[in-house]
Amino acid sequence: MAENPVVIDDLSPAEVATKTVNIGIKKANLDFWTMFFLALLGGVYIALGAILATTVSTNGPEFPFGVNSLLKGLIFSVGLILVLVAGAELFTGNNLILMAVLAKKVTVAKMLRNWGVVYLGNLIGSLIIALVMLMSKQYLFAGGALGKTVLTIANTKAGLGFWSAIGLGIMCNLLVCLAVWMSFSARTTAGKILAIIPPITAFVAAGFEHSVANMYFIPIGLLIKWANPEFVTKAGEFGNLTLSNFLVHNLLPVTIGNLIGGALFVGAMYWFIYLRNQK
Repeated sequence: MAENPVVIDDLSPAEVATKTVNIGIKKANLDFWTMFFLALLGGVYIALGAILATTVSTNGPEFPFGVNSLLKGLIFSVGLILVLVAGAELFTGNNLILMAVLAKKVTVAKMLRNWGVVYLGNLIGSLIIALVMLMSKQYLFAGGALGKTVLTIANTKAGLGFWSAIGLGIMCNLLVCLAVWMSFSARTTAGKILAIIPPITAFVAAGFEHSVANMYFIPIGLLIKWANPEFVTKAGEFGNLTLSNFLVHNLLPVTIGNLIGGALFVGAMYWFIYLRNQK
């Protein structure tokens, strides 16, 4: 009897569409606690990427803006690699569950349940890491230069205009969901990693906005501002860095943009292209 041949070719886009629907069904039907703790890990992993990106972007004037942004994007991709390879739930990637809804395999209620639970878990995981990093006082490294970078990033993000944040959020999750989509085509861990790195590097280097990453980037700045006002005063002016600005000028519009970019621009588009005629 002949053995089954080993298939090493990656999946075609049409096959990825079917796989994405099946993954969406599994995600939507997770029990609450499994979903929540996987989401907690998702927040932790993206926060780890944010920590590394902040550290890498703290450097001297010999690095031009473009090179600095490229390095930051490359290292930030560790976050999504951990999510997709180690296993976790991430709100932005889970926007692709819309494909399973459009394919009539998952109800809208189950999709919204997943998005809500995962968003909450991502937020809590991110905040836990922000508290740990505050306790570690890593922001004092490099003579306080690292802390100034943390505060500058948080202040810039908290000062975005509402519509600007939506646009930056759309572009971000367009690339994040493409990274997730392409990783689904891979049959090996190495293939997944190679599929993830370019789109994630691109969104970070271009300065786009990721809601879950911002659940770490801005709270760590706020925590430093509240815990060590003397350090913040010496580091510079960070007037945009307030809780209301975080929630209203960043997290809300960026989340809206992420939903549009991921669920509509990627999920709905690929459903229409490959699956709309399937019964």
